[in-house]
Amino acid sequence: MTRRHGPIDLILAAGFALLLMLLALRPVQAREVVEFPDLRYQPGTIVIRTAERKLYFIAAPGQALRYSIAVGKAGKQWRGVKYIEELAVEPSWSPPASVKRDNPSIPDIIPSGAPNNPMGARVIGLGPGGEYAIHGTNNPRSVGTAASYGCFRMHNRDVIDLYARVRMGAPVVVMP
Repeated sequence: MTRRHGPIDLILAAGFALLLMLLALRPVQAREVVEFPDLRYQPGTIVIRTAERKLYFIAAPGQALRYSIAVGKAGKQWRGVKYIEELAVEPSWSPPASVKRDNPSIPDIIPSGAPNNPMGARVIGLGPGGEYAIHGTNNPRSVGTAASYGCFRMHNRDVIDLYARVRMGAPVVVMP
C-alpha cells in the first residue's frame, strides 16, 4: 500500500527545499584555520597581506585564522605597523578628508545602520592617527577586491568574529 502525501507533507517538503536554497545562497564564510609558520608574530597579532587580499589573526604559534578582505585601491594602499585603538559596534561614519575631497556630496556624518554607511557591523580602528580601520561592509561583493581608501573591508559575519577575538593595543602588521 502506498502512502498518500497530505498537505502537511507538501508544506514540510517545500519548507525544507526553501531552507536548502537559502543556505546555498548565503555567502561563504572566508574564515579558515591555516598554518602560519612565521613565528615572529605573537598570538593576538593581525597580519595583512595586501597582495593576497587576506587578513591573518595569529591564534597560536604557527596557526592563524585567515579571512578574505578588500584592500585599498591603487595609490591608496599602505604598509607598516598600526595598533588597535578603537573597537565599535555598528558605528556611525565620518568620512576622512581624502574621501570628502573626492566625494564632496558625502555627508559629514552617516548614522549607524544607514544603507550608505560603509562601516558595516563592527569597526576595529587602527592608530595612531585613526585614519584606517578594519571594518565590515554594506557591499559584500567588494571583499576580495581593491576597493577602499586604505581600510580593510570584511564580510560582516567575519568582522564580528574577528572583533570578538582582538584586544585593544594589539599590533596590526600590513605588508605588500
